[in-house]
Amino acid sequence: MAQGSALAMIGRRLLQAAPVIVLATFIVFGLLKLLPGDVAVTLAGDNATDDRIAEIRRIYGLDRPFLVQYGVWLWKAAHGDLSQSILSGEQVLTSIARCFPHTLLIVVMALGLALLIGVPLGAAAAARPNGLIDRATMTLASIGIAVPNFWLAMILVSLFALRWNIFPATGATAFSVSPADAINHAILPALALAAGGMAEVARQVRGSLLDVMSSQFVRTLRAKGLKTSTILWRHGLKNIAVNLLTVTGLLFNRLLAATVVVEAVFAIPGMGGLIVHAAIQRDFTVVQGVVFAMVIVVILVNLVTDMLCAAIDPRIGR
Repeated sequence: MAQGSALAMIGRRLLQAAPVIVLATFIVFGLLKLLPGDVAVTLAGDNATDDRIAEIRRIYGLDRPFLVQYGVWLWKAAHGDLSQSILSGEQVLTSIARCFPHTLLIVVMALGLALLIGVPLGAAAAARPNGLIDRATMTLASIGIAVPNFWLAMILVSLFALRWNIFPATGATAFSVSPADAINHAILPALALAAGGMAEVARQVRGSLLDVMSSQFVRTLRAKGLKTSTILWRHGLKNIAVNLLTVTGLLFNRLLAATVVVEAVFAIPGMGGLIVHAAIQRDFTVVQGVVFAMVIVVILVNLVTDMLCAAIDPRIGR
């Protein structure tokens, strides 16, 4: 992929991303305003007077019209200022920098497990369509997609943490402090997240490989005497690389969203716990900051995925 084409693709994607960021943050901002309760009352205390509550609204700009409040927040966010928590006073960027590494570690491990197990399973199923391995793989894939992440997370905690005491049940350790301990804490959450991802990857790989294996060039390779396994692993996977990359990018974004529930089960101080606690407390600056950060991550993942796909198949970048 030429440098000019790459820059043109990046420019197009960034232009397309701008309205997505505005729309996503605007919707969340509006929904927060519809929640019952008043953060000014919370800050003022139970016995506060109406004048004190009005003063707090004025200090934090809560007395301004809705569009003005959103416009001020968006202008600051565009300049890298996500404000500070109304309740704790901590900078939102500081909170995100503290919590995001925990979430990222779980998502990366879950994605790695999904690919490490899902790709071989899908390839093995495609090697012998309607065979025993194929039927078993598709059955497991259906179960993996149907099982809720939070239910699987609770089962894993009950067995591997409480009964057998192999892994810790709750909490997390920063990777920079102790990589081994951080990974040990993230194994069960990653497994809970990865189950559906493994199933999805296996099904997508199987379907894509079956299409490739029925193509004309594969029949030619078979006529030359190549074994099915050789064709499958050497030529089949190469031809589904773009589809696999696309599935990987979409799966990353899906896992990122699913961490909210899993982090709650394992009491992990990640982005999920941060946004849930802030939403309950109506700390809208924290919620807005987390949503903004998540949208940026999703956009960057999609951009990297598109660039890798274009590098494999230049026709995509045109």
